[in-house]
Amino acid sequence: MSRFLYELIGLGAGVMFILALKGLSHPRTARRGNLLGAAGATIATITVFFYSSDGQLPLNNLGWILGAIAFGLIIGVPAARRVQMTAMPQLVALFNGVGGGAAALVAIVEYLKLGQSASTTVVIATVFTVIVGSTSFSGSIVTFLKLQELMTTRPVVFAGGRFVIAGTLLATLGCAGWVVTSLGTTPLLVLAGLSLAFGILFVLPVGGADVPIVISLLNAFTGLTVAAGGYVLDSTLLIIAGTLVGASGTILTRLMAEAMGRSLFGTLFGAFTAKPQDSSGTGEDRPVKSGSADDVAILLNYARRVVIVPGFGLAVAQAQHTVRELADLLSAKGIDVAYGIHPVAGRMPGHMNVLLAEANVPYEQLSEMDEVNPTFPQTDVALIIGANDVVNPAAKTTPGCPIYGMPILDVSQAGNVIFLKRSMRPGFAGIENELLFDAKTTLLFGDAKASLTKVVSALKAL
Repeated sequence: MSRFLYELIGLGAGVMFILALKGLSHPRTARRGNLLGAAGATIATITVFFYSSDGQLPLNNLGWILGAIAFGLIIGVPAARRVQMTAMPQLVALFNGVGGGAAALVAIVEYLKLGQSASTTVVIATVFTVIVGSTSFSGSIVTFLKLQELMTTRPVVFAGGRFVIAGTLLATLGCAGWVVTSLGTTPLLVLAGLSLAFGILFVLPVGGADVPIVISLLNAFTGLTVAAGGYVLDSTLLIIAGTLVGASGTILTRLMAEAMGRSLFGTLFGAFTAKPQDSSGTGEDRPVKSGSADDVAILLNYARRVVIVPGFGLAVAQAQHTVRELADLLSAKGIDVAYGIHPVAGRMPGHMNVLLAEANVPYEQLSEMDEVNPTFPQTDVALIIGANDVVNPAAKTTPGCPIYGMPILDVSQAGNVIFLKRSMRPGFAGIENELLFDAKTTLLFGDAKASLTKVVSALKAL
């Protein structure tokens, strides 16, 4: 295959990546966009086997390459097919981390291959790839551990922590200069080690509620490493793909930070200046109004407008099909039904949209936060299923708390508020929700799917 044809096919694959991103911008075209992106990646991968820069085919180490692909397929395909929707953010974090680590390793190998013949520009690109790729890898592993709750979801801070982070960053940058000036193997390996340490320290101070923002940021990092790696390998396709991921990840990170009502710097390092919060209480010693499925059914039956607010608890219970049945039943009774979707509901953007799409919930019923908030004063019942932090008034009333400043769904303005919860345990941010103790709030305890099934049965009987 000629160089011209190889580059032309790569350009075509790059265009498919662009169209894929465009398709992913809307739920109606997301599936098509995903298939386009997968097709583009497949074409780009297959093309490599028919082109060699030195004209030698088959490629060197072809057996190792095919073995690595087979190994990845054996692990990746079952993992992607079997993962629960509740664990999707963790899977994204792992895949993102692997991408960053792979880019860093490729850059190291290419650097060792070029040796003293490497130009200064290539060395600088290699150093950038190693730093950002290694940081993305180790940081993504920490985000996975936090989301999987294999470690504490709270910010991990220690005395002098900010100085340790700053010192590690300065040491990493200093080592980068050492690599550029010495062109040695040892400095490069030290640089990789320091970058891995910085990635861990970079993510540890982030609290669980903010982890999705960091995943998006690290995803942008991975895109930048791929683009820089494309420069080292003289691959236009890698430059295009990496730039797309880096740009889209940066935009998404900014949008998520705005949705959380804080700056990116505050998200990453706010734990060092935050005031201590007493979140040890569970609220079990304070009176709350709990009800039965029949009580909830009666409230819903005589409502004119109901807004359903889904959260992570809905995903855990796999109750999306049951909530669709409930909404259809209410609509059949002439009740106006909408779903209030917070930008960061669940644990990643679009989490609730995808979950509800599995149950074929009409997209027209989904209302974003800015659209649904003005309607809550005219809403008779706000039905909250497994959500907590995104409706917690503390975001507006408690300065210094982990979610202060985050825009929330104003469910407190509805005539009645119904919470479906397993217990009085705080949300992912670890703070109590005062709305649970409001006089107009009714709590229905239990598994969301089981509780909704009982409510549906009671509604049918009315």
